[in-house]
Amino acid sequence: MSSSNFLVRLISSLWRGADGVRKILHLLLLVALFLVFFGAISGSSPMLPQQAALFIQPAGPLVDQLNGDPYDRALAELLDDAPPQTLVQDVIDALAFAKDDDRISAVHLELSALGGGGLSKLRRIGVAIDDFRESGKPVIASADYYSQSAYHLAAHADELYMHPEGMVFLQGYGGFRSYYKDAIDTLRLDWNVFRVGTHKSFVEPYTRMDMSPEDRESRTRLIGQFWTMFQQDVEAARGLPEGTIDDFAQNLVARVAAADGDIAIAANEAGLVDQLLSHGELRGVLIGYAGEDSEDSTEYSSVHSSDYLANMRMLHSDDVQDENVAVIVAVGTILNGTQSSGSIGGDSTAALLRRALSDDSVKAVVLRVDSPGGSVFASEVIAQEIQALQAAGKPVVASMGSVAASGGYWISVVADKIIASPATVTGSIGVFGMFPTYQRTLDAVGVTTDGVGTTPWAGQLRPDRAMSEPMKELFQLIINDTYDDFISGVADQRTMEKGFVDSVAQGQVWTGQDALEHGLVDELGTYEDSVRLAAELAGLAEDEYGRKLIETSLSPTEQMVLDFLALSQNFGIDIETLVTGPSALESFAGKLQELLAGLAQFNDPKGIYSHCFCEID
Repeated sequence: MSSSNFLVRLISSLWRGADGVRKILHLLLLVALFLVFFGAISGSSPMLPQQAALFIQPAGPLVDQLNGDPYDRALAELLDDAPPQTLVQDVIDALAFAKDDDRISAVHLELSALGGGGLSKLRRIGVAIDDFRESGKPVIASADYYSQSAYHLAAHADELYMHPEGMVFLQGYGGFRSYYKDAIDTLRLDWNVFRVGTHKSFVEPYTRMDMSPEDRESRTRLIGQFWTMFQQDVEAARGLPEGTIDDFAQNLVARVAAADGDIAIAANEAGLVDQLLSHGELRGVLIGYAGEDSEDSTEYSSVHSSDYLANMRMLHSDDVQDENVAVIVAVGTILNGTQSSGSIGGDSTAALLRRALSDDSVKAVVLRVDSPGGSVFASEVIAQEIQALQAAGKPVVASMGSVAASGGYWISVVADKIIASPATVTGSIGVFGMFPTYQRTLDAVGVTTDGVGTTPWAGQLRPDRAMSEPMKELFQLIINDTYDDFISGVADQRTMEKGFVDSVAQGQVWTGQDALEHGLVDELGTYEDSVRLAAELAGLAEDEYGRKLIETSLSPTEQMVLDFLALSQNFGIDIETLVTGPSALESFAGKLQELLAGLAQFNDPKGIYSHCFCEID
């Protein structure tokens, strides 16, 4: 009887303890929810001055989609540890809001930290700057150092200033890479390469020590067109005589020597900048346009674009209506499976397309593609989801960004219409596969591999064994068939002769202008043109539809945690103490992962890729 009572008391004590823990956890949850709610109702956006200059300071590369997992990126931003990058749409939206905002008297475009961006992205922002200037309000550009990308944007300003110790460096365009064949031979590696396409140059670093004549011809044509576009854009925006930009770049040494070695004076004398001003002198100019800051008379009245944009988006909410054009952004290398933003996952991007399919308010889709390609398998997974949208009566328009080549073209060609920028890099219709083996390296140090198998294929895909001739033949047959599928699909989708497609394929890369002439795209235009065309294809009346961005977003729990951390930061709490930093081992693993990141692009289940060496510097 006593043992029975003891058991009852034990169970009762355990229950009371568990119930107490539940109540404590419940209380903590309520406190967290209260803090988040309090932060939401009290966290109004910063008050804007009645007169101010909009301060836009792009940092890092211009991108169509921010890289990384949304939660990790947001947490890094709270800790001021996020890598710099600037969303093109943020700059465009800030300028659009400011155009009709009487509180904004000017725009100050500070470009010292701009890390670069494709010419198509620069052109989009340039159009937005020109549109803002139609309001009659000035745009003032400044920088301590103008990179080529920064100068393209600055050229659209009313006034362009530079620090007396600064410089304008216009290096033109080029494409350079390292070649490894001698190193591969020295290490006794067998880098088995299979490809279709005379110009499919992605594999060349593993098979030769220099650029092939075919790749040199293709790339020379490409960079020549880009340089011409850049010069025309800048000279038209600045009102410079034709040839000014190329003359400055080609004769830089002579111009700097004539200016007694002062490259800033050389730029000023060439008409590339209006005036050389110190930071203090520049502030004086800006005070003349925007007035003095209410708290510091030595500064000009300004509002940062990030604060301004948050304020305006909160006031004007999302541009979503009963009928919408969905926008899905596909940026980066195409990989198999689920990937974070900045890469295109076959499964994760397919899931976004299915969300558009199941959303009754979505009547059409714009797929914004900025990708050099990657996994053929993942590309086909995405293409099939696009075709499912079309079968459901939802037209799809592919909007090409800076690059939509190889696999990027594979996922674009199935769309109802393709719109490219003249400065888009596209095409590169070709296929390759690679399988390195290192059995000769092992043999040199006294290691061999031996065994038995029931078929000729047993043990064939081992990197410590030489690839047999039948295996090589099989691999090449599969590559050939995949290429045939690629050009056949293009011919079918574009209503073209297969032989003609093959003649403009073979891994050749084209500008958007060339692609239009070859029939690989339907129109030259902008992202905004793509949205309008998608609405038109869906029969949506002008100005009677919204835009819905479909992207991977934070979960409710992640958002609650971030809100709690942000509120804690506002209350003066050092949130770094609330976030566990990486251990030494984790930091080392992270660095190692960065070094090996390039290998992650080779995860196609069949080992077949349509990837373009499209880097233009």
